[in-house]
Amino acid sequence: MKKLLCAAGMSLALAMSAGAYADKVAVVNVGEIFQNMPASDAVAKQLESEFKSRGTELQNMEKDLQSRVEKLRRDGATMKQSDREKQEKDLIAKRDQFAEKAQKFEEDNRRRHMEERNKILARIQASIKTIAAKEGYDVVIDANAVAYAKDSVDITKQVQKQVK
Repeated sequence: MKKLLCAAGMSLALAMSAGAYADKVAVVNVGEIFQNMPASDAVAKQLESEFKSRGTELQNMEKDLQSRVEKLRRDGATMKQSDREKQEKDLIAKRDQFAEKAQKFEEDNRRRHMEERNKILARIQASIKTIAAKEGYDVVIDANAVAYAKDSVDITKQVQKQVK
C-alpha cells in the first residue's frame, strides 16, 4: 500500500509539474482497456490450449503418486522390508520428477503469460501514442495514478476503439 501511495504521489507530482509546462494533459485507464480487449480472451484461450497437455500430464502424475502412496500405506506393513524400501525409493524418485515438471510448467506458463501480456500492452501503448499525437496531448497519465481528472481529458474510450 505504501508503494502504491508513493507511486501515485510521484505520478501526481509529475503530472502537476508537467501540467505547469504542458499545454494538454490526458488520462487513460490502461487496466480497463486491457481487461476489455477481445485479444485478452483469445490469448487466454490460446495459452490454455498451449499448456493443456502438460497440465493433464501433471494431473495424471499427481493421481498416480497419490495412488502409490495410498497403496504403500495400506500394504506397507505386510510387505517385505526390501520391497517396501524399493517402493519408497521409487515413490521419492517419482515425486521429485513430478515436482521438477510442475516447477518447469509453472515457469513456462508464467513466462508465456508475460510475453502475451507485454504484446497486448505494447499495442495499447502504441494506440495511446497515436491518439496523443493526433489530439496534441503533451502528457498522458494512467488514470489509476491520478486522484481526479475531468472526463473530458480521459482518452480511455478512444484507445479502446483503436486497439480492437
